Amino acid sequence: MPLAGVGFDLDHTLAIDNKLERVAFLHLLGFLLERGGRAMGTLAEESDRIDDLLAHQRSGAFSIDDAVRRFTMERGLVASDDYIERFRALALEMAPAFVVPLPGVKRTVETLRSRGIAVAVLSNGWNPLQEIKAKLAGFEGTVLASADIGVQKPDPRTFEAMLAALGTSPGDTWYVGDDPNGDVGGAARCGLNAVWIDAEGKKYPTDLPPPPYRIRALEDLLALVPAGSAP
Repeated sequence: MPLAGVGFDLDHTLAIDNKLERVAFLHLLGFLLERGGRAMGTLAEESDRIDDLLAHQRSGAFSIDDAVRRFTMERGLVASDDYIERFRALALEMAPAFVVPLPGVKRTVETLRSRGIAVAVLSNGWNPLQEIKAKLAGFEGTVLASADIGVQKPDPRTFEAMLAALGTSPGDTWYVGDDPNGDVGGAARCGLNAVWIDAEGKKYPTDLPPPPYRIRALEDLLALVPAGSAP
């Protein structure tokens, strides 16, 4: 079947953000301490706590706003929207210095578009941060964030929202991502062709069905596109 649309994950697929949100939380911590908050341990221990908080947030346990509220209350202060706004502002301000695009994003996206293939980003995260990160990676176009959808990958509703944005059906759409469960497994369960990008040489989990396609670099995707996909 000709390919009509391609969705992309963002982090570790189009770009690497170098622990941007962890650092934003560490800056927020300094702000909280100035206002009478308490530290939870050493800098290394605080970093580990933040990583654990973000892992739960990214798994869909709670939103990024709720993560900031939890972080604030754990340090003895009353959670307020001011702290959420400060965290978001910090992350947005730091993005240009932290986000590093993976090679070939712009060329891959432009080539797909030139063949009449619709493209979009579907990412577990929040906008406008994910929109800024995608732009810094070289992607111009629709960026769907889980916070706006209300659920996170691998929930089928995230992929349904992406298909609606692309204007395609599962059978003629591919999804490219680095996470075996959230990206590859989630897309496959929704009937999409899943492409695992393994830019870091990781081992695919043996307890999951193998991905239909595996690439090492984003531009490798172009060699997989069916010939009949051209307009």
